[in-house]
Amino acid sequence: MEAFTYKGISAGKYVEGEIEALNQDEASFKLKEQKVIITNLVKSAKKKGETKEKTKKKGLSLFGKKKVKVEEILIFSKQFATMVKAGLPILEVLAMLRDQLEGDAIKEVIEDIRKSLEGGVTLSKCFEKYPQYFDNVYCNLIKAGEASGKLDVFLLKIVDSLEKKENIKKKIKSALMYPSIMFTVAVTVSAFMLIKVVPVFAEMYDGMGIALPKPTAVIMSMSNFLRGTGGTLLFFSIVGFIVAFRYLTSKNEAIKYRWHKQVLKLPVFGDLILKSLLARISLIMGNLSAAGVNLLESLEIAKSVSSNVVVTEALENVKKGVFSGDTLTKLFLKEPLFPPTFSQLISVGEQTGQLDEMFNSVASYYESEFDTAVDNMSSLIEPIMIVFMGLMIGGLMIAMYSPIFNVGALIG
Repeated sequence: MEAFTYKGISAGKYVEGEIEALNQDEASFKLKEQKVIITNLVKSAKKKGETKEKTKKKGLSLFGKKKVKVEEILIFSKQFATMVKAGLPILEVLAMLRDQLEGDAIKEVIEDIRKSLEGGVTLSKCFEKYPQYFDNVYCNLIKAGEASGKLDVFLLKIVDSLEKKENIKKKIKSALMYPSIMFTVAVTVSAFMLIKVVPVFAEMYDGMGIALPKPTAVIMSMSNFLRGTGGTLLFFSIVGFIVAFRYLTSKNEAIKYRWHKQVLKLPVFGDLILKSLLARISLIMGNLSAAGVNLLESLEIAKSVSSNVVVTEALENVKKGVFSGDTLTKLFLKEPLFPPTFSQLISVGEQTGQLDEMFNSVASYYESEFDTAVDNMSSLIEPIMIVFMGLMIGGLMIAMYSPIFNVGALIG
């Protein structure tokens, strides 16, 4: 039998000691049986040498570096969860990931977390040092894993949550990409024609001395406006409006609230945004409930999921109602933002005592609804954009050539 020195987390507390086993795998197995989350596990005889070797490594500066990408956080979380599930000591896992990942910024974050953990700080506290990368949900699920001795289970929940969040973002971007490109092309082509092509026709028609149809005259006036000081004025007006709008919607709470409320009422897009938020909130609430986080704290954390102040206010109202002793079903029904289906499903969870499972079911339901809404929107937007481009560019061309058609008809 050999002696192994270990450091780890048990019932949310930092522990260390020695254990006897035939090899490192058996020592790891014994500690897992005791519900100890291993942070470091080495043979007693090699402890000093290994510690010295680790202290020789230079610390990495956290200043003046690039921001960690969301994709890097997701990859790190996946690999971290997989290695911890395999029973590897956490310090060893962090050292391996620090060396494997490519981004300098993520390497620095991992190394700092590893050093803090090695110094006796709990894992959740290590992650809490970087709220810009690891939000309240992330840290609370790690804390629950530490307390329950099931860190691997909660790390997998974190990965699932991050993947679903990124999938929703990608689907929204994908759905908006096509109309954005089409609209940009239509506006660019129209502007080019008004500035460069229309003046050629205007010069030609002036020489012919013919009366211009009203649509053609309007197009000529628009061309003159854009080519003169009006174009410059219009450009700066648009830029000024965008800057002022962004400033007001970020600084003025009343305007911000009205705008966010209007966003949720937008045709097609409003429904899409609301369903994605409901799916995300439900998933977070389900994971936190399974982690043993109390309902009031879960609602407070869920508020940080949404950047829409209308949704945040609705959750705050629900939180106040829970504090007063009302049921979740009754409180969600009071808020018109949440559909009746949402409240009905939550009601089932309250009656059966399986609220965490029901929240996960609600999340799956709204994810499915979101996917359907994205598909419907994509199929609807394509013909709308084709018609829009046809009317915009085709109408411009017809207006410019109509005087020539009129002259041809007169000659005929």
